[in-house]
Amino acid sequence: MGQKLTSQSTKSKRKNGLKFSENQVNSNSQYIDEELTAVESPCVNFSYVLKNAAEVPSFIWHLTEVQKLNLSHNRLARIPPALGKLEQIVVLNLCGNHIVYLPREIGLLKNLKVLFANMNFLCDVPEELSLCHKLEVLSLSHNCISGLPNTYSDLTNLGKLNLSNNWIVNIPACVFQMKNLDFLHLGSNKIESISDNIKHLECLKIFILEDNKIRVLPRSICSLTSLELLNADFNDLQTLPDDLFMLRRLPRIARNPVDKGLHIINNPLGNPLLELASGGLDILFNYLYDKKKMM
Repeated sequence: MGQKLTSQSTKSKRKNGLKFSENQVNSNSQYIDEELTAVESPCVNFSYVLKNAAEVPSFIWHLTEVQKLNLSHNRLARIPPALGKLEQIVVLNLCGNHIVYLPREIGLLKNLKVLFANMNFLCDVPEELSLCHKLEVLSLSHNCISGLPNTYSDLTNLGKLNLSNNWIVNIPACVFQMKNLDFLHLGSNKIESISDNIKHLECLKIFILEDNKIRVLPRSICSLTSLELLNADFNDLQTLPDDLFMLRRLPRIARNPVDKGLHIINNPLGNPLLELASGGLDILFNYLYDKKKMM
């Protein structure tokens, strides 16, 4: 059994916020790359990798100056309350473990900006995470989550939220109050409808709904005029809202999962919509615009 412990202290020029990439690598992409850079100077990074490890060594909870902590891709079953001692943490990566719950003490991490807790066994998440008011990126994909606490509406700085590959039937109400979201991934859930409250997410640029059970896109989605990618592929859509032509920042009918644009081809759309969409976005939008004018 091999153990790898790395601790690195780096100094760099102060930068505004965190840089990360939205790597759209395939149709099941998590879209938020785990490779993060540029925490404010100075920073201390610590990575712990131990094959089949079920516990974190206690000494880690005494590394109070750590700002980036990587515990990903172990076999950790739990994170102890001692996590709350690491008050300087900016980036916490717990991806790819066997974690069933996160400790309430995570709410003590007042400097936390990025949390990866994807690919675990979480059924819910603690209300106390809403106390991390600096949080900008939250990835909870590939878990067993069916909802979020209402208190998460307090995460007003959150810009990226990944809830894909969970058990969500209804989009959590708190999401519609996260008005700084520019990235929202809800793909591969059990969502059947979208609330009109989606109109409140005016900053959204990337909205992924693929592989759900959605039959209708609400008219209110057409008010999200900042959208550059709207992926509603592999749903049960048979029609489209007439006002969809308002989404002028969508560059094309997209077929490649990594492309920006409107992803709708893989739905049971009736003609003429399917035929028009096959001809390109301009043709589809012109049809919807003309149809709207005649109403």
